[in-house]
Amino acid sequence: MKAPAFTLKDQSGNKVSLKDFIGQKIVIFFYPEDDTPTCTVEACNLRDNYGLLRNKGLTVIGISPDDTEKHQKFQTKYQLPFTLLADPEMKVIEKYGVWGEKNMYGRKYMGLKRTTFLINEKGQIDHVIRKVDSKKHAEQIVKIWSL
Repeated sequence: MKAPAFTLKDQSGNKVSLKDFIGQKIVIFFYPEDDTPTCTVEACNLRDNYGLLRNKGLTVIGISPDDTEKHQKFQTKYQLPFTLLADPEMKVIEKYGVWGEKNMYGRKYMGLKRTTFLINEKGQIDHVIRKVDSKKHAEQIVKIWSL
């Protein structure tokens, strides 16, 4: 399946489009919010394994509903080496189908479902990780793309 096209602003306010990455393998991880416990664990796991991911030829991009300013603070605080894209209007989040009903401790509510898309060099979705293990996310990604 072809990955839905998008153009969003990164943590520095620069426009970034999916088409900018044609010819590269891309990891797009959708996460609910900057600087929250689980999102920080996931982002830091990707940061700590960034060299491994880059050695495998993977480009990492994070997308959340947070704005560019909040992304900039999050990136700086945790020295994140990858691009964070702001989707406050949730247009891309909805295109990728990662907004929906969640259930925590029996309470149902609407929110962003932590999901990662592995997109090949042709812009097609090779795999979707719906059960993200935040503490071992880089390992999940490498294992899938090594098959």
